[in-house]
Amino acid sequence: MPQQELTHRRRMLVLAICCMSLLIVSLDNTVLNVALPSMAREFDTDISGMQWTIDAYTLVLAALLMLAGSTADRVGRRRIFNAGLVIFTIASVLCSLAPNLESLVAFRMIQAVGGSMLNPVAMSIITNTFTEPRERARAIGVWGGVVGISMAAGPLVGGVLVDSVGWRSIFWINLPVGLAALLLTMRYVPESRAPRPRRADPVGQLLVIVLLGALTYAIIEAPTAGLTSPLIIGFAGATLLALLGLIAYEPRRADPLIDLRFFRSAPFSGATVIAVSAFAALGGFLFLSTLYLQNVRGLNALDAGVWMLPMAAMTLICAPLSGRLVGSRGPRLSLLIAGVAMTASGVLFAAFDAETTNATLFLGYVLFGLGFGFVNAPITDTAVSGMPRAQAGVAAAVASTSRQIGQTLGVAVIGAVLASGVGSSSYAAVFTEASRPAWWIITGCGLAVLLLGALTSGRWARETARRTAERLDAGSEDSEGSEGSEGSEGSAGLPRTTLAP
Repeated sequence: MPQQELTHRRRMLVLAICCMSLLIVSLDNTVLNVALPSMAREFDTDISGMQWTIDAYTLVLAALLMLAGSTADRVGRRRIFNAGLVIFTIASVLCSLAPNLESLVAFRMIQAVGGSMLNPVAMSIITNTFTEPRERARAIGVWGGVVGISMAAGPLVGGVLVDSVGWRSIFWINLPVGLAALLLTMRYVPESRAPRPRRADPVGQLLVIVLLGALTYAIIEAPTAGLTSPLIIGFAGATLLALLGLIAYEPRRADPLIDLRFFRSAPFSGATVIAVSAFAALGGFLFLSTLYLQNVRGLNALDAGVWMLPMAAMTLICAPLSGRLVGSRGPRLSLLIAGVAMTASGVLFAAFDAETTNATLFLGYVLFGLGFGFVNAPITDTAVSGMPRAQAGVAAAVASTSRQIGQTLGVAVIGAVLASGVGSSSYAAVFTEASRPAWWIITGCGLAVLLLGALTSGRWARETARRTAERLDAGSEDSEGSEGSEGSEGSAGLPRTTLAP
């Protein structure tokens, strides 16, 4: 069906279907956080084991998102989206049957392979369906609101399932949602491809996998192995070599996995770093909160989920508001609100021990939820708008990759700092003191959102985006000739697609 024939009702249906994929991926993470203490008891694991349960998923997801986006542009977005739904749903069933921690981590990695085909491809479908900028910003706000829904429903649903059936049941909820999304996608979502998709970049992909994998391993295992151990030094060296390899190799390719020229745009670079900072704060915040509520306060999974509800509710309320604000006034105000609220929440825990009283704990959760609710829409809108028009999958994948890298690093760093502080002591005895450096890190992430939001959303930043778009469009015209030119709208426009019924 041609793009112009899509009715408003059909576009809303496509948005709802895409949001279903985000729901199962986001719900999976929030539900899992509540179940971590139960998993740790059954598998007799420590903090690093719990970290790997989360980071095995986000690590693989971050490493494969850009590959999935470019592959979808090449072979068809609906086709890759459907494949992701199948893999994610099957892997969820396998996770529920895992006999030990090692198997669970392996099945979570398979889950991530499927997840990498969902969110960036779904965002690409959305940006091709909603072509008017304000309508697109509102759609992205709805998309961000689904994160709030998952944060609100996840702890409660997870708490009920863990306390009544057991932690394995948290993976069962992906089955009906995944199957429904698959059937609806096959029926209602039109196929689309980029007119000039990127070629595969196996060397760049391998370097990204080595970079993220080695960095995460070094951070998580450093408290146990020691910073000066040959193993940690070796993985740190591999991280540095992979980073240098990417910087040296990618600019020489006609179709790089990561086009470093995009980072000449201040809004795009800012959105990337803001995404890493915001989601690092989220990953660390959820990790600390889960351990504190269940292992220190002694709450069951359901009661812990209820305590986290204020944060989730504020995210649910603020995400669509942020989408409308971005559509009407641009990303600046949303980013400033997000930065102030997240920083205030971090300071409340780091400097005033917010977890020690019910009132300050509640306030800290409300502030963080407010900030996180406002940050998602401006990240996505700025990142997608700042990329070349024909590469919708890559554009969405860069934004999604930044989020997953942030969450991976947040859990890894916060968990490592907490493990170093706790040592062999009990959680209840030392948690407040041991977690204080971790809360300061979360405060720093909020401050980064605030400062970068102010710096990269002004007139100077927009001018760098315009110049970058002109250079990229000129390069595209030089490489493709007049027949392959994508038009004059530059990166402010949206990707043109080839649609199939």
